Amino acid sequence: MKIKKVAIIHGPNLNLLGQREPDHYGNLTLKDINNNLSVEASKLDLNIDLYQSNSESEIVNKIQSLKCDFIIINPAAYTHSSVAIRDALAAMKIPFIEVHISNVFSREDFRKKSFFSDIAIGVISGLGTEGYCAALNYVAKLNK
Repeated sequence: MKIKKVAIIHGPNLNLLGQREPDHYGNLTLKDINNNLSVEASKLDLNIDLYQSNSESEIVNKIQSLKCDFIIINPAAYTHSSVAIRDALAAMKIPFIEVHISNVFSREDFRKKSFFSDIAIGVISGLGTEGYCAALNYVAKLNK
């Protein structure tokens, strides 16, 4: 499979990065993260589609409308609650990596359950915002 286009989906409250709980999420803003991903994607010869929403239904609609080869998704709080997003990912059959900025396994118990991990290609948790680039680099290696 030749991967050229990757959708990167940021879930709820990630628009507050840089000001929200910097001990867990760092100081970079979502704009900073997206700029870094754009630079990295260019180096890797990948096209990316960047998207963020606080709305579960908007994320479901986005997934259902995607025309891409791979998804990198940080479902954020929906990780622990959204059967709807899980069902959209399963229905579209686009391979994906689940990314979390913080180490969800070192946090509250409810954060340790994901509705996505068992259908994901892989899960990256706790590498900070570098987790997104790690996922993008993994996707690029699938082309070799």
